[in-house]
Amino acid sequence: MKNGFGVFYAVVIALGLSWAGFVVAPAVQLGTAKRTTVLVTGDNWPLQRTGAATLGEQVYRANGCVACHTMQIRQDGVACEVTLAKPGKTPEVVSNLLATLKLSGLTKEEADATIEKISTAGGKAETHVIPTGADITRGWGVRKSVAADYLYDAPLQLGTLRVGPDLANLGGRMADANWHLVHLYAPGVVKGSAMPSYKFLFEVRKVGSAPSSDALNLPKEFAPADGYEVVPKPEAKQLVAYLLSRHADVPLYEAPFTPATKP
Repeated sequence: MKNGFGVFYAVVIALGLSWAGFVVAPAVQLGTAKRTTVLVTGDNWPLQRTGAATLGEQVYRANGCVACHTMQIRQDGVACEVTLAKPGKTPEVVSNLLATLKLSGLTKEEADATIEKISTAGGKAETHVIPTGADITRGWGVRKSVAADYLYDAPLQLGTLRVGPDLANLGGRMADANWHLVHLYAPGVVKGSAMPSYKFLFEVRKVGSAPSSDALNLPKEFAPADGYEVVPKPEAKQLVAYLLSRHADVPLYEAPFTPATKP
C-alpha cells in the first residue's frame, strides 16, 4: 500500500511538472510578449489586424482551413551577396576585379573579405543577407516565421499538413482580394487545386437593374447562368481580409534579411 501511494505521488508530481513546463511556462512567456522592432525603419511589428480580418480569423478556423494549410515559413540558413554600390575613381579596375570574384552564396566572412578587396581597388560594395530554404525558393516567403509574427493570433493555427501552400506571407505575395474571392468560390481556376469550393460563403442571385459592384468576374466555365451573378457574403470578405493580413515580410532581429529595393 505504501509503495502504491509512492508511485501515485510520483506520477502526480511528474505530470504536474510536465504540465508546468509545457503548458504554463510557454503561456506565461507568450502572454508577456511584446511587439518587436523592424530593422532599419524602427517600426513596431506585428501590426494589429482590422475588425474584418479579426472576424475572418474565426471564419478560417470554423471552416477547418488549418487542416490543409500551414502558416510557418521554414528557413535553412542565410547566404550573403555582395553588390557594387559605387565604382569609385577607378571603375575599370573595379570592374575587372568583380569579374574574378564570387559575389553570391557567400558566408559572412567571405563577404567581408570580398568587400575589403573591392574597397582596396577603390570601389564601395554592400553585403545583402538572403535567407535560404525550400519555402523561400518556392516564393512562399522572404524569411522564416518567428514568434513575433503570431502575437495577435488567437488561437495559433500553425497547421501540420501542406495540401495547399503555406499562408504565412500570403498578404505579402498575393494581395489581390478579388482573386482570392474567385478562388474560394471556384478553386478550379487554379489547375490541379485540391481545395473544395466554399460556395456557401457566396450568394447566387438574379442581376437587378445593374450588376452588383461586388459580383465576381468568373471564367465562363464557372460563371452562373445568364442573368445571375455571384456575390460574396460578409463571411467571404472577412476570410479574405484575414488571409491578406498574413504578412512575414519585414526584417527583424530574430530573422534578418536585406529587403529588395525597386530599381
